[in-house]
Amino acid sequence: MIIYTTEVQDINSFYRLESLKEVYGIIWMFVPILTLVLGITIGVLVIVWLEREISAGIQQRIGPEYAGPLGILQALADGTKLLFKENILPSRGNTRLFSIGPSIAVISILLSFSVIPFSSRLILADLNIGIFLWIAISSIAPVGLLMSGYGSNNKYSFLGGLRAAAQSISYEIPLTLCVLSISLRAIR
Repeated sequence: MIIYTTEVQDINSFYRLESLKEVYGIIWMFVPILTLVLGITIGVLVIVWLEREISAGIQQRIGPEYAGPLGILQALADGTKLLFKENILPSRGNTRLFSIGPSIAVISILLSFSVIPFSSRLILADLNIGIFLWIAISSIAPVGLLMSGYGSNNKYSFLGGLRAAAQSISYEIPLTLCVLSISLRAIR
C-alpha cells in the first residue's frame, strides 16, 4: 500500500532535483564560456563602431547612421551582407581546392580549441601532449591558405596565398616559443 502524503511528494520532488543536479552543473559550466564569447562579440561591435565614427570625424564626413540609432548596428548589417553575397568561383581554376582551402584554415583553428580546458570539468581532450597538439593543429591553417591560392589558377592569387602562408608560419614561431617557455616554467 503506497501512501501519498505531502511529505512523500516533497521527498519525491527533492529526489528528482538531485538527479538533475548533474544536468544543472553541466549547464552552469557553459555560462562563463557564453559570457566570455558574448562580451568579446559586443566589444568587437563597439570597437568597429568607434573606428568608423572616429575615422568619419577625422575625414570630416558623416559616419554610419542608417543601421540602428547612430549606426550602432552597422557591423551586424555588414556581416549579414557578407553572408548573403554570391560565391564567385574561378572559371579556369580548381574549384575544389579553392573552396576547401578556407574550410581547412577555419577547421584547424576551431579544432585547436579542443585541447584548451575551459574549466575543471569541461575538458574536451585531456591529453598529456596538449600543448604540442595545439601547436600542431594550429599549424595546419597555412595549408588551407596555400590551397586557396593555388586553386584559383592565378599567379597573383597564388603569390598572395604564399605570402599569407609565410606570414602565418612566421607568426607561429614566436607564438610557439612563448607557449613552450610558459609551459616549461609552469612544470617546475
